Amino acid sequence: QVQLVESGGGLVQAGGSLRLSCAASGRTFSSYVMGWFRQAPGKEREFVAAISWGGGNTRYRNSVKGRFTISRDNAKNTVYLQMNSLKPEDTAVYYCAADTLQNRLRENPAEYDYWGQGTQVTVSS
Repeated sequence: QVQLVESGGGLVQAGGSLRLSCAASGRTFSSYVMGWFRQAPGKEREFVAAISWGGGNTRYRNSVKGRFTISRDNAKNTVYLQMNSLKPEDTAVYYCAADTLQNRLRENPAEYDYWGQGTQVTVSS
């Protein structure tokens, strides 16, 4: 069983920055692919970013490339999402997720088997 707890969300003005954190339980965190997803009201959950076991490979949705950075600290069982140059369209509940089965950076949320409870990010214009 894996438990994921997100933190770091909040209200920020457009152009500002936030760093989300996701703390994971379990002694095999370093063998999980970790992803960040988001869901805005009335919309489907969408992929934001993913990172491989060791952190050497990352993947982003096009709209956040160059603005968001995913990273992980396996010694702390934590994955991060640094979000810069935030836009109102980034407003959503952000979720971290773990794929404990394969070392591939997948964008389909159905491929991830553990999820956090989410943290709200609101970007005002």
